[in-house]
Amino acid sequence: MKIRILSPGKKMPAWIQEGFSTYAKRMPRECVLELVELDLGNRSKKNYSAEQAKRDEEKQFEKHLSNSDFRVALDVLAKPMDTGQLATSLENWRGSGSDIAILIGGPDGLSEKLLASAQQKISLSKLTLPHALVRVIFAEQIYRAWTLLNGHPYHRA
Repeated sequence: MKIRILSPGKKMPAWIQEGFSTYAKRMPRECVLELVELDLGNRSKKNYSAEQAKRDEEKQFEKHLSNSDFRVALDVLAKPMDTGQLATSLENWRGSGSDIAILIGGPDGLSEKLLASAQQKISLSKLTLPHALVRVIFAEQIYRAWTLLNGHPYHRA
């Protein structure tokens, strides 16, 4: 199974890249975790709305998604999930036979179309988190869920 995290933003600080890589490298061959960095919508243009930025970012997402992907949207309005529930989802995803596409929105979130296309929506927190940091947090949680499923001592309740 391949889990791809798709997120707008290409010029991330080194610590974000290192944090993501740390957890991606720990994943086993049968559960590859990779990051696809997308172009951000240009918010510096005059009369350029957040909705226009989300639509432009949506086009970037669609270039990297296939109809066979199981889409999981990270959405602050979705139901929060604990690590055990994420592990159950990971197990279900593994059993689906599909590659997984995790959709992380840019500064203004995901477009309505992308949210509607998701087979599952997850909220990491009710806190507002920087979209770059979410990459690292979610990568760590995927690794933690995998260790939980495999009886690895990394996860401690």
